Amino acid sequence: MGEAKKTDVLILGSGIAGLTCAIKIAEARPDLKITVLTKAVADESNTRYAQGGVAAVWNEKIDTEEKHIADTLDAGDGLCNEEVVKMVVEEGPIRVRELIEWGTRFDKEKGGEYDLGREGGHSENRILHYKDITGWEIQRTITEKAKQLPNIVIRENCFSIDLLTQHHLGYNITRVHPDIECYGVYALDKNNLDVETHLARITVVATGGAGQIYRATTNPIIATGDGMAMMYRAKGRISNMEFVQFHPTSLYNPAVESQAFLISEAVRGFGGVLRTRDGQEFMHKYDERKSLAPRDIVARAIDNEMKIRGDEYVYLDCRHLEMEGFKKHFPNIYDKCKEEGIDVATQMIPVVPACHYFCGGILVDKIGKTSINRLYAAGECTASGLHGANRLASNSLLEGLVYGHNIAMDVVECIDQYDYKEGIPDWDAMGTTDPKEMVLITQSWKELKDIMSSYVGIVRSNVRLQRALDRLWLLYSETENLYNTTTLSPQLCELRNLITIAYLVTRSASMRHESRGLHYTTDYPGLLDHREETLM
Repeated sequence: MGEAKKTDVLILGSGIAGLTCAIKIAEARPDLKITVLTKAVADESNTRYAQGGVAAVWNEKIDTEEKHIADTLDAGDGLCNEEVVKMVVEEGPIRVRELIEWGTRFDKEKGGEYDLGREGGHSENRILHYKDITGWEIQRTITEKAKQLPNIVIRENCFSIDLLTQHHLGYNITRVHPDIECYGVYALDKNNLDVETHLARITVVATGGAGQIYRATTNPIIATGDGMAMMYRAKGRISNMEFVQFHPTSLYNPAVESQAFLISEAVRGFGGVLRTRDGQEFMHKYDERKSLAPRDIVARAIDNEMKIRGDEYVYLDCRHLEMEGFKKHFPNIYDKCKEEGIDVATQMIPVVPACHYFCGGILVDKIGKTSINRLYAAGECTASGLHGANRLASNSLLEGLVYGHNIAMDVVECIDQYDYKEGIPDWDAMGTTDPKEMVLITQSWKELKDIMSSYVGIVRSNVRLQRALDRLWLLYSETENLYNTTTLSPQLCELRNLITIAYLVTRSASMRHESRGLHYTTDYPGLLDHREETLM
């Protein structure tokens, strides 16, 4: 509690989109104070766990922007915004060069040229990477860069609870409205559990994805959809939440509950082959590109093979590959497999699909503006139009760079017309009591994961979706009661957000009466003639 904290620009999230935006604003306008709130430590984000790399047209002798655009549109299955795709692909190399200038290291060949990888859905080698921990290297760079700028303040362990809008001034906002404005956030200091009021002239949401709604996910434990959920509660536009990308190959380990280990798509680009448990190849039955088909096709193929055979996993075979090259390109994967008792040179790697990336989220335009005034958003929490119905591998880091830059350039031009909003009340904590049983929260989280994994996974149906909605309503009612009667905790806030995200995914899926991209339903296996976004 206490006096409201004021900052010119408030950025929620410290991944590639959030910190790129912060750095750009800080360098362009040294007179502005930029505050970055992150609910964990500064370098813990979805960005950190991106293995494969960042896609950009680099070798113009073999690659072109037209090819990258065509690959992105093909993966997006008719729902990409072509103007956005063109913008991101064309601006991408410029932003990547800036990242290199800031100190990011990408692998090079002996001759000094960048070692460009290739992943599923790409027609050429265009993936810049740092071994198999590219995200870690980028996160290291942007965190160090941000900490060098005196007008950037990074608040760690500060959990954003809700966006501040006219609703907190007593207005009854019941639906999406063009005049809604954002004035900052209420945030929970995880160190002392005090709720702070953060006021800002401009707010940017860059809070990442929501993979924790599923049992198996490659996302870190922090990926709980906080920004998307806050936007929905504030009556902002949300789009295309049914399109959840499952990475085809996470390391099978039934003992792991929170974060599955990712076996990068680049391993298949390097020559890895998918096989059933009896050693038979199967991808040729589903797509002529075999193991290099786009992720949605590969994930559904694996899911189908597992179901018809009753298997819990399939294999990724790397035994035929040149092993010294494999160790050089994928040292982290090689060591992890060895740690789990798998010798990649002589044994196949057991893999299963796992929730990996959200292609829907907060609806934004080409400069990151949302439907709420004074509020921008960037990165995985958004539906920018780049990914459409399915993300092309390694386009996500590129999107974060481009949108972080575009938002920054617009903010530095327009921020001077805004001032802080007065009259925002302190957080109302009256009537709350200490929670008696944490088990109510942890068990509800487990139930949520079970519901979504069983009924709203890779393959869906009307019956499954309705069953999920029925059970989600009960979880929502119980959790809202808990939220309104007990002292806030980060776990309770995350559970509340996850239930909101689960509802949005399930409701959006039930509204799309076709199978497109990442959304596949047995009741509507074909494509509709028209192509449109789902808005909520």
